Amino acid sequence: MKHSSPFKSKFVKTGITAALALMFAAYPLVNTDYAIAQSVTATNPTTGLMQIQNNVKQQASIQYHIQAKLNEKDMTLEGSEQITYLNTSKDTLEQLVLHTYADANRSASTQADTFAQSNEQISQNNPDKTPQDFLGGIDIKHVTMTGGQALDYKNENQALTVQLPSPLQPGASVSLQIDFHLKIPYGLQRISYYKDMINGAHWFPVMSVYDEGKQVWNTTPYSRSFESDYYTSSDFDVQLSVPEDYEVAMPGVMTTREDAEQGRKIISAQANNTREFVLFASPNYTVASITRNGLTVEYYYLDNEPGKKEIAEQYINQAFKAMEFFGKKYGQYPYPEFRIVESYVENVAVEYSRLIQMGQLSTDSLPEKDTTFIHEIAHQWFHALIGNDSENESFLDEAFADFSMVYFQEKQGDKLNGFNALRFDNEPVDLAVASTNEEAGDLAGLLYYQKGRQAIYQLYRSVGEEKFDAFMQAYFKRYVYQNATVDGLLQTIEDVLGHEQRKEMETALLQPNFVLKPEFQLSLEERTAYFHDVFQLQYQASLNLVPDLPVEVMNRLMAKVLQDEPLTIVLSDQLSKQADKQQEAIMSQLTAFFNTSGVKYEVVKDRGELKQKMKSEISTSNVIVFGNAKNNGFVQALKPSIMDRAKQIGFAWKYMMEQPHASGAYIIKHPYNQNRLMLHYFWNEDHQSEKAAQAYVLQMQNTIGFTNDYYQYYVLNEQGQEIDVEKIENPIAHYFSEE
Repeated sequence: MKHSSPFKSKFVKTGITAALALMFAAYPLVNTDYAIAQSVTATNPTTGLMQIQNNVKQQASIQYHIQAKLNEKDMTLEGSEQITYLNTSKDTLEQLVLHTYADANRSASTQADTFAQSNEQISQNNPDKTPQDFLGGIDIKHVTMTGGQALDYKNENQALTVQLPSPLQPGASVSLQIDFHLKIPYGLQRISYYKDMINGAHWFPVMSVYDEGKQVWNTTPYSRSFESDYYTSSDFDVQLSVPEDYEVAMPGVMTTREDAEQGRKIISAQANNTREFVLFASPNYTVASITRNGLTVEYYYLDNEPGKKEIAEQYINQAFKAMEFFGKKYGQYPYPEFRIVESYVENVAVEYSRLIQMGQLSTDSLPEKDTTFIHEIAHQWFHALIGNDSENESFLDEAFADFSMVYFQEKQGDKLNGFNALRFDNEPVDLAVASTNEEAGDLAGLLYYQKGRQAIYQLYRSVGEEKFDAFMQAYFKRYVYQNATVDGLLQTIEDVLGHEQRKEMETALLQPNFVLKPEFQLSLEERTAYFHDVFQLQYQASLNLVPDLPVEVMNRLMAKVLQDEPLTIVLSDQLSKQADKQQEAIMSQLTAFFNTSGVKYEVVKDRGELKQKMKSEISTSNVIVFGNAKNNGFVQALKPSIMDRAKQIGFAWKYMMEQPHASGAYIIKHPYNQNRLMLHYFWNEDHQSEKAAQAYVLQMQNTIGFTNDYYQYYVLNEQGQEIDVEKIENPIAHYFSEE
């Protein structure tokens, strides 16, 4: 799973620091071709398909035969599943345990936090929906042996425990039939419906994993804060009855036939050795489909605006590139299809086997820059094919998926989203990278995504690409269709790369305070250049969100100087010592950000130097002016032009400059140059109180960051409170606002 940031969709709103937070915490920036091609002939796609299907191991230890009917009028699902379970352990089993994760929706207190904010917004926009509409669950009607013998069972705390009539010996199998009724909740949960779309994860009871070492079944309820996906790869044969106008996305090879009931159809899906089985359905889905060398990639999208088919096909092309890359680096993607599904879940993307769920498809998206998309595709290797206990060892799927995302971008020549994106790390965390979800708590994202992928990158750099790829191929071969563990990963490292590499990785993963080795981090010069390029793109992307945005917004000045336009900072002179000290302190807060992001600037304070440069360098430069209008030579020299420019943005310049204790900022076109900007940070007294100065600096930071609204001017009172403001809403600002 991935948010537009890996683990939170919101950051603390502190202007410049919000921009830095996005950099440090939100790789990728806002926000898988496959080796099968080596073994198939492009001239015979049928042969290619057969070869791909032969790569999928048949007869998994668990087999599901499911018949279900979607009742779209009341959003319920009636189902009957036959499960054949082969006891592959050395233990004799007296009971079987299945997860009933849909029961997480029986109470708001057990539903996933990830979707709480979205559901709250949906509730406000749909006052006809009651709190009960947002709840659901799965009722078990009958559990019997295949021959009809009723079995004792209990379904508690998202675990269905079935008592077997006789112990199941090692190597023996048993078949059960479970009849169930599912109430689908309204909203955006993993199993839910909203508007015209159904999200269908966890829609039937699924076998738990038996831990032979501990001699216990996994009965952990689904995590509220992260993920608890831990399954055994199984064979699925599913028959789903839906209204005839519905399009359905499921993993596997799908076929359609008429239902005996008029106005309905049955969609069948066969998916062998598949870790989990989900469904998405809507009467308004359109499907874009491309087949190459025996692999079909499909995008299910809502055709609700022009250009979506074209952008869907661009995403499909990007999927082919990524799947080929991961196939060559790690191991073949063995299935004949891969599906991408558009959903209403914003800022969250979720991986499933042979299928991923993305947010709303935007026609102005750039698929080659959508790193979240690549992260989810990488999960086909690190979750779907190589499984793991994502409650206790999330590092194994999230870190490898995020490293793979960066690895792919690096090899595409993307210097911003490639390896440079992870090559700075001077913040140790007093937790092990391989912590459990419970241990990690709110730091799960930092540990699994950022620190985790850095630990893998350190291994990559330590051994070199060729040896690293060989290790990954061995790891894939060892654990494909199986569940890996951190111990198993470390043993594979030792077997392929040697004992010393195992020791290093063991320390990186199991000891707290991991920090990327200094020799693998960006140098100060490299870091500055990297931030410059990143912020340059981010500011431009942010400004492009609003059509016809005025030129005179404070964020635009930052965008211009990040495009390497000249910048001159003009300080006030003839000040008291206290005023001079405060001006320097305020300016240093701004220039610290300039220095970090590689912005070049010149500072002018001497009035003689100012006069000399006024009609030469400064006339072609963007200008930031500091201080009281009466003490700044630039303002005094050009006051009539400044007043005229200020009037154009609705700023009552003369009135505001005369208000006692007022302070603030405004931005206008340069008095000499229509193509440059002038930003004046002013205060009307000799200096501000300490409290007012603190509020002033915070407001200065807030109004210049690309994640904040687009300010033209603001005025603060003596307490640092806004008393006058003109700004345009930034559509992404609310994602970075305070909780």
